[in-house]
Formats: sequence, C-alpha cells, structure tokens
Amino acid sequence: MPMEQVCLTKYSHGGGCGCKIDPAALHEILAKVPRFAEVPNLLVGIESADDAAVYQINEQQAIIVTNDFFMPIVDDPYAFGRIAASNSISDVYAMGGTPLMAVSIVGFPVNKLPLNVMQEIMRGGVETCQDAGIPLAGGHSIDNEEPIFGLCVIGMVDPRNIKKNSSAQVGDVLITTKPLGIGIMSTALKVKSLSQAGYEKVVRAMSTLNKAGAWLGTQASVHALTDVTGFGLGGHALEMARGANVSMILEVNQVPVMEEAWNLATEGIVPGGAYRNLAAFGNALQFRGNISTDHQLIFTDPQTSGGLLMAVAPEAADAVIAKLKELECLVAEKIGRVVAAEGSSAVIIQAP
Repeated sequence: MPMEQVCLTKYSHGGGCGCKIDPAALHEILAKVPRFAEVPNLLVGIESADDAAVYQINEQQAIIVTNDFFMPIVDDPYAFGRIAASNSISDVYAMGGTPLMAVSIVGFPVNKLPLNVMQEIMRGGVETCQDAGIPLAGGHSIDNEEPIFGLCVIGMVDPRNIKKNSSAQVGDVLITTKPLGIGIMSTALKVKSLSQAGYEKVVRAMSTLNKAGAWLGTQASVHALTDVTGFGLGGHALEMARGANVSMILEVNQVPVMEEAWNLATEGIVPGGAYRNLAAFGNALQFRGNISTDHQLIFTDPQTSGGLLMAVAPEAADAVIAKLKELECLVAEKIGRVVAAEGSSAVIIQAP
C-alpha cells in the first residue's frame, strides 16, 4: 500500500488525548493502587495528578520523568509523529523544566501497514525532539493491532523552580497559551467535515512545543502550571483548583477558541471524551449564564498537545503575557481568576 493512501485514523478506535480513560474511572482505579512509603527525594509523585514525577538529586537539580503516548489523531504519519512528540515533551515544560532527552514508545501493526509509515512517524518525532534541542536516544516497540506513538522524556529543573498544578493562590490571574477546540476539530477531520484552513490551524496548534514552560519555571510570580490535555480546560482547571483548595472562575468570552470549533460543536461534531469528561466532573464544574449544552462541551473537549494553563500573581500578569508573546506562544490570554473555595463548585465557567 503506497504511503500516500494510508488513512492512519482508520486503524485506531480513538485518537490523541481523547484516548484517555475517563476521569471517574481513572480516579476509581488509582484509589486502589498501593502507595509507596514516603520517599524523601520524590518531590512530585502520584498524589496530585500532576504532569510528571520529579526526583531531587542535589540542591540545584531535580530530574523530571514523564511518558505519554496515543493512537493517531491525524492521517498523515509525519504530522502524527510531530504531534505525539510535542504532547509528550509538554509535560516537562508544564513542570517548569527543560527537556534533556527522550526515548520512544511504539506500537505498530506490521502486517497491516507498510514500514515506511512508521519511519515517517519516527521522522516527525525526531524532528520535534530536535526542535526542543534534545536527542531521541532509543525506545521500545511492539507489534500492535493499532498504531501507537509517544515518548518517555527526561528533563531537569532547579527544585526551587518546580511548578506544580496545585499551588494556585486566591487572587491569581489564569492565563493560557493555545486556543481550545482541538478535539472537536480532530473529530471533524475524521468525518471529513473540517476545512483545509481548519486542518492547518489544528495541526499547527498540536505540533507547537510549549517551550515557554522552561521560562515560566524561573518566575516566582507563576504560582501553578499545567498543560491542557485529555480532560479539557475544565478538567485540568479542576485538578488545579482541587489541589490548592480554591475555586476558579473562567470567563467564556475571554477563553480563546478556534472559530470553526464553535459551529462544529453546534452541529454535534464532538468527541465522546468531551461528553465523558462533562459527566465525570459533575457539580464540581458549573456553568453560569447563557452557555448552551453544545458550547459547554468546548470546555471539556479533550485537547491533544494543548496549551499551558497557569495561575499568576495579578501584579505580574501583564508582564508574563508580554513575555509569552515574545516567546511566540500561539496565544497569551487572561481567561479567569482564582477565588476562595465556593462550596462544591471548584471551577465556574461563566458567560456575560
């Protein structure tokens, strides 16, 4: 089969971060996973659902370890490789760190697809690692019914610069660096309802590295940091709010969304993960004002290789936004604020 005829998404039952186990099921699974006794040098572990594990090796250095992989979200093998690698490396940036090296995680149906498809996926991954300034130094592969690609990434951070997802403070301003709508646009691609301009926009968003995270790690005014992936903006804001025992208010008219995604959501072209997320979050995620059910799904839409979400001291917010623009983030927008805990509603998404 010539590579140009391959439709990668046909070989997977779900794509990108929409493949994640839904939050309610994951919570039930992890609740019964045995915990290790306290490890003194383990600075970030499984407890707060953070983006990566962090282990201190001396006073100035800590190692960041993460892995991420998923099934194809686009048909083009090279683009899939770039997207999966960008998504994997993002977890190091989301901890405020700098990536050092990566190894690959590969599953490939060797009897269904030509090997040059896997070579193109790997080429995309290698070139993204080069863009991040790191080597793709090895990996592990299996023969698998569905294509899978991702990376295990090792990074470094000064222990004083670690950015957890659980350190937001009341009064902080919430800022993000990529527009929403990635899952919806990707679903539209699978059913051939996405424009060419929309395709180019969503692939660019997913392929863009969150390099600004390394700089954000050096800023004391940035109190909490995460990346927005499979649980959507609402879900990852919810993790941040619960971790800090605060509530967060997101303003609908301030959240950047790819324009085509609004109409697609209205047409019902929405990934199943958005519905699962919405159901799983329950009353902890509250919508106020005139927000249709279709448009609520924008905020639980699984984002593959989504942007950074940060809580920043209000007096520093404008300076941080100016620097994010200088670092060529796709967007740099204030989207809400951190407030004192409001009962069971940890995240409130409100329209004017």
